[in-house]
Amino acid sequence: MPKPREQQISLKATPYYHCISRCVRRAFLCGTDNITGNSYEHRRSWLENKLLDLPQIFAIDIAAYAIMSNHYHVVLHVDSDRCNLWSDIEVVERWHQLFKGNLLSQRFVRGEVLPQAETRVLKEKIELWRSRLMDISWFMRILNETIAREANLEDDCTGRFWEGRFKSQALLDEAALAACMAYVDLNPVRASMAKTPEKSDHTSVKQRAEKAKIASCPNHLYQQPKQLLPFAGNPRQNMPKGIAMRLTDYLELVDATGRIIRSDKRGAIPDSATTILDRLGINSDQWLTMTQQFEECFTTFAGHETSLRTACEKLDYQRPSGL
Repeated sequence: MPKPREQQISLKATPYYHCISRCVRRAFLCGTDNITGNSYEHRRSWLENKLLDLPQIFAIDIAAYAIMSNHYHVVLHVDSDRCNLWSDIEVVERWHQLFKGNLLSQRFVRGEVLPQAETRVLKEKIELWRSRLMDISWFMRILNETIAREANLEDDCTGRFWEGRFKSQALLDEAALAACMAYVDLNPVRASMAKTPEKSDHTSVKQRAEKAKIASCPNHLYQQPKQLLPFAGNPRQNMPKGIAMRLTDYLELVDATGRIIRSDKRGAIPDSATTILDRLGINSDQWLTMTQQFEECFTTFAGHETSLRTACEKLDYQRPSGL
């Protein structure tokens, strides 16, 4: 039996999660149905636009994503510190972009003074909404429900569009994060949908590569795509918010890995791209395996043995999964 979601997601263990949603009933998220000949390519833009819009509301950032024919991958980062700094009015205004709220919250945003009893009731509701605005389950719920409604309307049908639950994997350390992001970014290359990562439409790696081409300093935080969690450089003191590696190192590593995958054989990663692997403690064979079979390599948690054991202890698992 699948574990309850609260036993799979713990911000004390890691803020990074790999999520996958797949269509059911032989439904096409995107691509072309070979039987009917109908094209659903336009749905990629639906999903990509919604995916990149939601972080403007939630305290959740997009680290990587890839939109495939009947499923999509996304690597999410939960910024709980940012969410806890939001004022009550900011929480309510953000929630109202998703739902109508209630009569008390509507009066609150209009600037009306509420009696003490109503203020207490509203305060409890605001804290509930605050917790949901940094909740991956609510993020995925809003995203999937929006696309399902639009797809069902277009298909002139009702019923389930997605699988009952999205799959979630906790990325416990830098090595797991780097391997998972590369796995996600290389999905279109493995599926023969693109020849190179930077030419794979509706992926985070294409956005990052296109921005890097025109940037005078591609590793600078403010010269990276605003919709994506930036690469903040190698670990150091006073580390800014972002992924702890250099963007150029990551792009070079993904490109080298993609070339090996496309050739359909094992190969050696160029010396110029191995620096980041050395720092993360991953050898080339492990890297190639993880970037091609990440979902098979790990179950609920992904990381080194020490990270797995620590996370499972915090969540009261009887034994670490995925060792």
